[in-house]
Amino acid sequence: MNDRVRQVVIVGGGSAGWIAAARIAAAHRPGGENGVEVTLIESVTIGTIGVGEGTWPTMRNTLRKIGISETEFFRSCDAAFKQGARFTGWVTGEPGDSYYHPLNPPQAATQINLSAHWLRRQDGAGTDFAHAVDFQSALCDAGLAPKSISTAEYVGLANYAYHLDAVKFAALLRKHCIEKLGVRHIIDDVTGVKLDEAGFVTGVEAKATGLIAGDFFVDCTGFAALLIGQTYGVPFVECGDVLLADHAVALQVPYEHEDDPVASQTNSTAQAAGWIWDIGLPTRRGTGYVYSSRHTSHDEAEATLRAYLGPIADGLNTRRIPIKSGHRQRFWEKNCVAVGLANGFLEPLEASALMLIETAVDFIVDRLPQSRAVMAPLARQFNAAFEHHWARIIDFLKLHYVLTKREDTAFWRDNRDPATVPERLREQLELWRHLPPGPQDFPHQPEVFSWPSYQYVLHGMGFECNLAEGSQVTAEAALAQRCFMATQRQQEQALAALPSHRALLDAVRVHGFQAV
Repeated sequence: MNDRVRQVVIVGGGSAGWIAAARIAAAHRPGGENGVEVTLIESVTIGTIGVGEGTWPTMRNTLRKIGISETEFFRSCDAAFKQGARFTGWVTGEPGDSYYHPLNPPQAATQINLSAHWLRRQDGAGTDFAHAVDFQSALCDAGLAPKSISTAEYVGLANYAYHLDAVKFAALLRKHCIEKLGVRHIIDDVTGVKLDEAGFVTGVEAKATGLIAGDFFVDCTGFAALLIGQTYGVPFVECGDVLLADHAVALQVPYEHEDDPVASQTNSTAQAAGWIWDIGLPTRRGTGYVYSSRHTSHDEAEATLRAYLGPIADGLNTRRIPIKSGHRQRFWEKNCVAVGLANGFLEPLEASALMLIETAVDFIVDRLPQSRAVMAPLARQFNAAFEHHWARIIDFLKLHYVLTKREDTAFWRDNRDPATVPERLREQLELWRHLPPGPQDFPHQPEVFSWPSYQYVLHGMGFECNLAEGSQVTAEAALAQRCFMATQRQQEQALAALPSHRALLDAVRVHGFQAV
């Protein structure tokens, strides 16, 4: 029997479905020896959440690989640059409580770990860690872009990701897939899933189209998890005992003036029962309050968001989004793999949702099974990798909460309860009181959040550690000083050379970037 994979069927659209379709179609064009036909079926009666507006720098490679120019992306998706995240009110809630998690790694990160050297420099009034070891936080402070209009596409002076309109992004991907990549697009409602005697999916039944046959299936049906959950019955592993927020209320607001500055970082501002995201796009801001309904009511949550925004939100409608934090016990079953919300869902702190879609699709594209014979070992690899990814993301998100010194509300006090902290994170925090996070702490490669990210949050949150003494610190003192001075020089040069974020976004609409 010839069971070679020739037909890939993606069930569901949105960002997950169309990223999967674009990457698979671009990498495995039909007609060649390893070519496949890609079909995507989506329903017009099932909407998308459409609030995943933050990406990682990985999105630059994704767009490049599928053949979308950066200029087209910016113009089509109301996109802006993202250079990291700024956390306000997370440590004490007092005025001045703010720190950055930039996308640039610390200066000379492959040569020296500056954590202990930075602590030695502190006498109670030194430069905060993010500003001392890298220049990107200063760019955010000044409202500057990470590149100029003359810089080539997908290249920057500083590392960057994007903020985008998720609905417009899915529309761009859909258009590109259909017109440029030959993806077969079916608009219909799936009414059933057909399995053979071995438990492999052979096709999905659609209301108007009938049977859509395939050899390999990607479940992008969101929370419904039509294939991985409803058909295969793979359990959902909840983590609401660790991440306490279980709802979000979202609101899109216009700028007061069309030339208002556009923030080039995600602003995450702590509140009594959670935190508010604030993302700047060229034409509007995307905002939302992530909260725990055990610590505030839905009405109080909406009132909190409106109070944060002020009169500009008057008369605008909100959307309430339930958050059931967790992930599937397995992600790849037989010839079906779950991507996006069907895979799992966490609160949007640190914007991991689109990155996880890209990571899953990268695996599928790089290791697309040739036949059923190889699917079982590939499934084991994929499931092990994603079990690790989910666990580490949960750890990193919890890190932001457990390090708080806030005692003003039950939400923040409950987040410090040791019973809510994963065991591995507890062990790492004990170690990091004596040794700074480093590559040895993250042997799994590639790691979603590695040691520089942990350093930015640990030092930003004022984690108490005794790292400033030791022979290695003394021996490397001269190199560390050169690194701190280099950061200062880079900051001065970047501040003088780079345009404002708003000015660059305006210029892109008119002129575009230099094509690669």
